[in-house]
Amino acid sequence: MENVVLVIHLILASSLIGAVLMQRSEGAGLGLGGGGGGPTGGRAAATALGKFTWLIAIGFICTSIALTIIGAQNASGSSVVDGLDLLPPAAEDGTTPDLGDSLLPPSGGDEPLIPSGN
Repeated sequence: MENVVLVIHLILASSLIGAVLMQRSEGAGLGLGGGGGGPTGGRAAATALGKFTWLIAIGFICTSIALTIIGAQNASGSSVVDGLDLLPPAAEDGTTPDLGDSLLPPSGGDEPLIPSGN
C-alpha cells in the first residue's frame, strides 16, 4: 500500500512541477519589472491550467498526509537506535551486564595517554 501511494505521490510531484513551469509568468512575482498590480489591476480569470495545478497540488498534499500516516503506523514504537549494537545485550535474568570501566571517564589518578617530558 505504501509503495502505491509513493508512486502516485511521485507522479503528482512531477506533474505539479510541469504544470507550474508551463504557466504564464505574472511578471511582478518578486517585484521585478512592474506588472499589473495596483488599483486598476485585477485578478485574471482562472485558466484551465491554473485549475489543473490546484487539483494536482491538493492531490500532492493528500498523498503527503497519507504517507505520513502510513509511516507512523509502520514505526510501531521502534527506534533507529534500537537497531544499533552500541551496548551488549541484556542478560537473560533481566540484569545489565558489567561493562567495567570502559565507559567511565578517566579519574585523576590514571596515567596520561601521552608520556610527558623528553
